[in-house]
Amino acid sequence: MHSSDSGRPEAADASPVCPRCADTGVSTVAHSPVPGVWQVLQCARCLYMWRTTEPARRTRREDYPLQFRLTEHDIATATEVPAVPALRAR
Repeated sequence: MHSSDSGRPEAADASPVCPRCADTGVSTVAHSPVPGVWQVLQCARCLYMWRTTEPARRTRREDYPLQFRLTEHDIATATEVPAVPALRAR
């Protein structure tokens, strides 16, 4: 995550919150090839993924668009999670 003032990653002890569903079960799934430049984070509840260098509207709950936010109830009562289609043969 980024500090709103500096644009640099926040302190390691800052617990990230999912911008989409506000869950705190966020894990790091990738690091930039250049150490400390960015991380890719993923929410365990809604599976949203984001890079820490993306704009605030993609990385901060308070700036995430209201129409795309999810609640625990939204996730629990979703009728279907779309499957990822198979790759097309070339």
